[in-house]
Amino acid sequence: MTLKVRTVQDFINNGESPEILFWVGCAGSFDQRAQKITRAIAKILNSCNVSFAVLGTEESCNGDPAKRAGNEFLFQMQALMNIQTLNGYSITKIVTGCPHCFNTLKNEYPQLGGTYQVIHHSMLLQQLINEGKLKVQGGKFLGKKIVFHDPCYLGRGNDVYEAPRDVIKKLDAELFEAKRHRENALCCGAGGAQIFKEAEPGNKEINIERTEEILESKPDYIAVGCPFCITMLSDGVKTLNKEDTVKVLDIAELIEKANDL
Repeated sequence: MTLKVRTVQDFINNGESPEILFWVGCAGSFDQRAQKITRAIAKILNSCNVSFAVLGTEESCNGDPAKRAGNEFLFQMQALMNIQTLNGYSITKIVTGCPHCFNTLKNEYPQLGGTYQVIHHSMLLQQLINEGKLKVQGGKFLGKKIVFHDPCYLGRGNDVYEAPRDVIKKLDAELFEAKRHRENALCCGAGGAQIFKEAEPGNKEINIERTEEILESKPDYIAVGCPFCITMLSDGVKTLNKEDTVKVLDIAELIEKANDL
């Protein structure tokens, strides 16, 4: 089935405006694994008849990696370019598939002139479920164990803990918590631009430590809400030779799978 996604320019050319802008992000655009999350989100929005658009080639990196790596000048260059584009289209509401994009657009852009209502896709899914627009068929997960890993910038950074869990609870599965969770959750090891640099000396990689901790619950699925976490925890599961028994999926992919989208 062809996945139809319109750009903001497409809407404008037809004299329309989208209800919400889907900020895809660098990982969601270019990383092959994260592209699956992007498609899952788009499929869900289409199935719920949500009027959304993407910027397409007009979207640039939000600047988070540059800022976290210490290059404030590059961050501001990237941010101001994006703000000019967003404001030019009179964008007011944005949904992201990545907590890093979510945090930066929500908390860093206002001081540079870009003020928007920004939500993470877990929050939008929760909202669509509460409004009755998204009905989850959870039968495929009956009796399965799911552990949710809290992304740093979603949980501790923005105090979003309930939305992803509420979505998972709509599946006919058992929601388990890792030993360290919510405000005490352990980072996957990718944040702060760490994913782009070589590991420092030590006895164990953070993603292995975190994966071992999650696997103590003996889950069938590890649910996440961040493309960086997907990469780190998938690598951890593979390193620990558990990839045949434990699947790492974004919450949007869980809904996609449950509803046969």
